[in-house]
Amino acid sequence: MRSFVQNSPLLKTLSHRVGRVAEKSLNFSLNAIEKRLFSQNFDLSNRSLYEVIYRDRIMSVRHYEPLKESEIIVAGKTVAVESHRHRTPLVLVPPLAATSMIFDLLPQRSVVRFFLAKGFDVYLIDWGEVTEDHSDLSLETYVLDWMPAALNQIRQVSGQQEVSIFAYCMGGLLSLMYAAATQDSHIRNMITVASPVDMHQSGVAGQVLSLVYRPARIVSSVLNVSLLDLPARYLHIPGWFNSLAFKLTNPVGNVISNLELLVNLWDRDYVEQHYTMSQWFNDMVDYPGETIKDMVVHMMINNSMAKGKMTIGSTKADFQKVRCSILAFAGDTDKLVSIKAARKVLEIVSSEDKEFCVVPGGHAGVFAGGRAPENTWEISADWLKTRSD
Repeated sequence: MRSFVQNSPLLKTLSHRVGRVAEKSLNFSLNAIEKRLFSQNFDLSNRSLYEVIYRDRIMSVRHYEPLKESEIIVAGKTVAVESHRHRTPLVLVPPLAATSMIFDLLPQRSVVRFFLAKGFDVYLIDWGEVTEDHSDLSLETYVLDWMPAALNQIRQVSGQQEVSIFAYCMGGLLSLMYAAATQDSHIRNMITVASPVDMHQSGVAGQVLSLVYRPARIVSSVLNVSLLDLPARYLHIPGWFNSLAFKLTNPVGNVISNLELLVNLWDRDYVEQHYTMSQWFNDMVDYPGETIKDMVVHMMINNSMAKGKMTIGSTKADFQKVRCSILAFAGDTDKLVSIKAARKVLEIVSSEDKEFCVVPGGHAGVFAGGRAPENTWEISADWLKTRSD
């Protein structure tokens, strides 16, 4: 009888389940403690090897090393590392609020590693960690000081004059401003992902800005005052506020995400991926006061980019002078940047070679979500291949 009980399939199944529950409970407790005390252990971002080739204050330029593997895993799929190297360097340009880690988010979901595997010589402009001490940074700093310096160094290191740009959100707007203000004829290709060129067309916020435009112009004219006259320190926006604003665009999704983490806290792989993705939204960067002044007046209220001309410092940017090949993306469920706002870029430039794609995803998903590799990334790589040799 004892032998029968010991060999009972039911008893073995129950014993196995009890063991699994005990193991999960132990892992749950250990992961919870480690996440509380040593949360950086769960961060998988910025694992790709690179060399810093230029630095100016908080801004730096990275040059990524070629992959040594013959194949890599991207979003669960095997991607062969191509031996052919494209002649035209690819420059990654991040937005201002998010750190550059979003381009090298996870080893298996990395924009950097994907384009390296596709045979591109990859560089990245890192805008750095803004603090209150950097309130003086303006659009002129980013567009007319740092971008020319960064691209000049990239051209020296690569030995190539022509470059391609792959930019996300505000990074796309900065890249367009640079091209329009400097008329750099050696920008061969530019890809913008969820970049709100027409800010009056971006959802509820766009409607509000559109309504505010005329009254703001009248008040400014009658009282002879301008937001540009205010001290920059009064308009500096801390990173925690940017994080909060972003999360409020999808509060239900954030609650669900935290509940899913609690349920899966026993699974270290899940915790690592969740923590790394969360860093994108939890550790956003400050917006400098001078930049906010420029953005609010020129980009938001006056909607200058959508009109084709914009003042950056003392320089006039004419977007009709932009003639490089353009590929623009919008997310089909993006609540921050509407399809109309992102498509506007095709109307303000003079490029003959220009395309627009609507792909699955919200504002973050269109760039680095689970379906981004097979949509935004793959389409971009295929588009660049025929324009980079």
